[in-house]
Amino acid sequence: MQKITPFLWFDGKCDWLKDKYGLSWQIIPSVLGELLSDPDREKSQRVMQAMLKMTKIEIKELMQAYEAR
Repeated sequence: MQKITPFLWFDGKCDWLKDKYGLSWQIIPSVLGELLSDPDREKSQRVMQAMLKMTKIEIKELMQAYEAR
């Protein structure tokens, strides 16, 4: 784990953080919810498939999957 502040560590997988009390927190970009809830099922499925291959959430790659034809 990588120490970010005296009270917060980053474990490097899927944007999870752990605080000084041992609680885990996941950072989720707000755009992710928008992409996954798009009414166009093909777009949202492409985003989900791209995200499942990631160890770190990359918004640019998710947007590329969303916009792919």
